[in-house]
Amino acid sequence: MTSTGEGPSATGSSSISANTSQISLADQFARSTEEEIVIALEEIRADNDRLEKETVILSRYLKRVDPKDIQSQIKGLAEASPVQQDVVRVHKRRSRSRTGSTERLLKLTTEQKCDIAQREHDELREEINKFKHETEKVLDTYKATREEAEIRQGEIKKSSYEFNRDIVLGAKNPRTGKVIAERVSRYFEDKMKTRKALIEKLRLKNSTLKVQKKKLQMALKQKEDMGEVLHEVDFKQLRIENNQYLEKIDERNQELLKLKHSSGNTLQVLNTYKKKLNSLTMESNRLKKEIAQREELLSKIDEETEAVEGERVKAESVNVNLRRQLQDFIVPEVIDYVHVRADLYDLNKTLKTWERKVDIAQMELQKYQKQWMLMREHSRSVNPWATMEQHVAL
Repeated sequence: MTSTGEGPSATGSSSISANTSQISLADQFARSTEEEIVIALEEIRADNDRLEKETVILSRYLKRVDPKDIQSQIKGLAEASPVQQDVVRVHKRRSRSRTGSTERLLKLTTEQKCDIAQREHDELREEINKFKHETEKVLDTYKATREEAEIRQGEIKKSSYEFNRDIVLGAKNPRTGKVIAERVSRYFEDKMKTRKALIEKLRLKNSTLKVQKKKLQMALKQKEDMGEVLHEVDFKQLRIENNQYLEKIDERNQELLKLKHSSGNTLQVLNTYKKKLNSLTMESNRLKKEIAQREELLSKIDEETEAVEGERVKAESVNVNLRRQLQDFIVPEVIDYVHVRADLYDLNKTLKTWERKVDIAQMELQKYQKQWMLMREHSRSVNPWATMEQHVAL
């Protein structure tokens, strides 16, 4: 870390010292070996790196410090710290260097370097803490957004499932196959009522939180008025407690997500078992109808069996009688059979003869009836008064 000098005497002495140092370095390099030169070069590089780091730290410190404040503190330089004196000196040297004045190398003391480094370290730590705090806020915002999106996604899936269950599948007309409009409108009315109730609940909760916020602000203001200002230790304690509560909230949120996941799985299993129950109920009703039909058929078969059993008993009794008759039956002799057949033949022959005679007699009767009718008609035409007297007599 360098700063500029002042005066022509300083310029001459610096040029002489620079020339002598160059001559001594040339003699030293001429007398040294290659390994010693490499080691010296490494040391020079290390010194350059260190000086670059110190220069960067000093430049950051000078950028952070307002030059107007330094100019206002020139009068109280005697009472200022060594670091501030050095900063003022550096700014003076820089301003003189711009006007073309000579420069003189000045080094900061170890205490001044440590003071600047400590201040830059504290500033860097504050920036890191600030960046960490902002990052945690952004991360918490993203976490809250993700959790809200997950909750919203779960609600959308639940609403979609309920809509498919209650409207798309449950509200169909079995005859036409179309969705019933009344059930759709009733479904959306119920949803709107639920949304309104949720909005009212959140509004009440928001108003309650606003009242609590006002109370806390009033309590904080009273503490500030009474002088009970919180110190850094209290803020650290509150931050630790806040982190603990945030961890507990995260744990509760994880448990809530697990419970929601298990509830969703349970709901899916319940719906599966409901479907199975419906199918089994339908199968049970079908089996009951089939059992009733089978019982009716069985009763008919029993009645038919009883009727067949009665017929079987009758047939057995007839069979027994026929067996008895068969046992009691005596087969006649052959000659008797021949005589009976001869008598039957004679009787059939006689029957045919008499039938022929009857036919002839009927033909004669019809003939005589016709003659009688003709004679009667003739007699009526000849003597009609006789027929009248006959009618009168009758």
